[in-house]
Amino acid sequence: MHELNGLKNKTISGLIWSSVDVVVNHGLQFVIQLILLLLLLPEHFGVIGMVLIVIAISNSIVDSGFSQALIRDQNTSQADYSTVFYFNLCIATTIYGLLYISSPAISAFYGEPQLIGILRTLALVLIANALGIVQRVMLVKNVNFKTIAKINVMAFTTSGAITIVLALYGFGVWSLVFNTLAMQFFQTLLLWVFNRWLPSPVFNVQSFKKYLNFGYKLLLSGLLNTFYNNLFFVIIGRMYTTTQLGFYSNAVKLSDTASELLSTTVQRVSYPVLSKIQEDEKMLKSGFRKIIRLAAFINFPVMVGLAVIAYPLFGIVLGEKWLPSVTYFQLFCLAGMLYPLHAFNLNILQVKGRSDLFLMIEIVKCIVLTILIGLSLLLQLGIIGLVWAAVINSYTSLYINTYFSAKEIDYSAKRQLNDIFPMFLISICMGIFVHLTGNVLPDNHFIKLICQICIGVVFYIVVCKIAKVRELNMIYQISRDILKKYQPVPSKSSISDINSKWNPK
Repeated sequence: MHELNGLKNKTISGLIWSSVDVVVNHGLQFVIQLILLLLLLPEHFGVIGMVLIVIAISNSIVDSGFSQALIRDQNTSQADYSTVFYFNLCIATTIYGLLYISSPAISAFYGEPQLIGILRTLALVLIANALGIVQRVMLVKNVNFKTIAKINVMAFTTSGAITIVLALYGFGVWSLVFNTLAMQFFQTLLLWVFNRWLPSPVFNVQSFKKYLNFGYKLLLSGLLNTFYNNLFFVIIGRMYTTTQLGFYSNAVKLSDTASELLSTTVQRVSYPVLSKIQEDEKMLKSGFRKIIRLAAFINFPVMVGLAVIAYPLFGIVLGEKWLPSVTYFQLFCLAGMLYPLHAFNLNILQVKGRSDLFLMIEIVKCIVLTILIGLSLLLQLGIIGLVWAAVINSYTSLYINTYFSAKEIDYSAKRQLNDIFPMFLISICMGIFVHLTGNVLPDNHFIKLICQICIGVVFYIVVCKIAKVRELNMIYQISRDILKKYQPVPSKSSISDINSKWNPK
């Protein structure tokens, strides 16, 4: 019982600090992104979008799935950490060399000469990332998100300030390059400062084989997922203008910022916590079910609401030049509704050590997405057709993920979908109602935005209360536990003062 209470307190603390980390840093990232959208042109973001797939795939290779293997392993040693550190650093250095050599070919593929210098500079993030992976894993493994939050806030603030100054002085696309590079550099530096771990001069072959056996399947699935998630940037960058790619890439980034707020917060805490109770099937299933329902309760109305208020939101914050991004953003919000559910279902497979299933799922989903992309290109539906392919793929992927995770914790896909359907239906009804009220509100972006937000929040809470959606009470209970946990304890002297007032002599 004492161990369970300790795990509960650690989980609540982890959720609090993970929430602080994600909300503050996504907030900072969002503010910085908005400033850059005002200072820079769509084509600047389009140029960066061309090399995103290269950097994303390279980062997946550098990690090699070893991070998740280390977090899952409850008996890691100094030799284990050191072995992973040296392997990651070696891989990062090798990939950087390959990218440096191949940058002219990548530049020629897109017909964009400046990509040579951009890619060679941007690829340095791989080495910086490799130097800090183990330190970050150790903090996550101990559910120490308070330190991670401090590190990320300082890194985002510093790199953001540098980026804005560079943009103001006319550095254009290079301000975006140095933003990514500075952020990763400061994160790694601060990880070494706050988590004073040093690798030992040892490379344990047995440790390497142990983590490779689990990690290589995650690596392959991660590569497939990363490749297909970023494939649209390649297609649009190759077939359309950099300006159009800029509109698309920022719609993706802004919608991802919103959908990842919840999934990143809970996923980072749930994985190490669920790993600790992986042997207790009943507790694991109960905890997972609560996470899924809570994620749907929060994320569904947020993403539907953002899709509905997109036009006044973009009009106020970004101005007329970014309005072509609105349609893409709205569709990605519909896809982003399900992102936390994808993440948590895949978490279960990792917790149960089923990296083989993890890989098989990614292969199936990639086949489906390939068919959808092929149909979009064959029918010449343009960029909007590609975005619809991503939306449809998100919904088909949910069924695939739930089908396989259900086999591991006796929580069927049908039951899981039944659990989240009420929140989905209420959110869609809320979106329709808010959209209809927008048609009769004054044609003023600011007034319309404020009124629609208020109407949407009240509608959702009232309907959930009427429908007796228990997650509403769960949110209340979690909030009360958090407030109680951080409520100052009165001193003995203050208690004596209170007693004396109520019990006068």
